Amino acid sequence: MLSRLILLLVQAIVAWGAAPYIIRYIPSLGGLQLLVYAVVFAVLVWVVGLVLSQVLRDMRLPSSATLVTSLVLALIAAAIYLWLPVVLPESEAVMGNLRETVYPLVGALLGYHLKR
Repeated sequence: MLSRLILLLVQAIVAWGAAPYIIRYIPSLGGLQLLVYAVVFAVLVWVVGLVLSQVLRDMRLPSSATLVTSLVLALIAAAIYLWLPVVLPESEAVMGNLRETVYPLVGALLGYHLKR
């Protein structure tokens, strides 16, 4: 249990810190830039899980299905942030309290740990 918590914290810290540096080398997509963040977050979360599964005890190697689940949930979270206020304008007051990049990061982390 402790190793899973350590894995979650390291994944969140590395993905949050490294994503802006990686995004800098990817061409801007304007309003869809959040979807690029979702892809980068999902890949970073999976790679950190791959590396830490070698270091931490009782951790299995993540499969490609784990990467796909993480990617899908990160993209869903980004799409919800982008398009939910269009459908439900009242939701913008609730969602506006966090940075927009938090949503795909949480989606990627949930996808990774739900599939594990």
